[in-house]
Amino acid sequence: MRIWKTDTNLEKIAERCKNTMIDYIGIELVDIGDDYLKGRMPVDHRTRQRAGILHGGASAVLAETLGSIASSLCVDSETKMIVGLEINANHIRPVKDGYVTGITRPVHIGNTTQIWDIRIYDDHEKLICVSRLTVANIDKVKIYGTVSAEQ
Repeated sequence: MRIWKTDTNLEKIAERCKNTMIDYIGIELVDIGDDYLKGRMPVDHRTRQRAGILHGGASAVLAETLGSIASSLCVDSETKMIVGLEINANHIRPVKDGYVTGITRPVHIGNTTQIWDIRIYDDHEKLICVSRLTVANIDKVKIYGTVSAEQ
């Protein structure tokens, strides 16, 4: 069953990610299904830590990116926005190069909060990180004082 309330496609989402950290570290959205969103991120000079392996914070950025975008597609984007409440990430194995691919699926989609499960895999489809993201669905008028499509 399709969970998205906002009609969109990967190209529209990518356009909104330009000139953000998502764009800077090379995260690309690669697939959207009825109940999941998938993206990938390079393991390179932008995402490695000094020991030469994928930085745990970069995995968290990929996880939060996928969960936040997915959750924003589950609300009326004219009146609501998503803000992060909590993220955790369990790092399972190191990655030195290539790409990591994350896929997010909902655990809970409520009126005020959402919880998303994000699994990140290496190029050999080995699980490298398990993450969970909790977000709040906030009324835009409470944040901006008015509702504007540009926000």
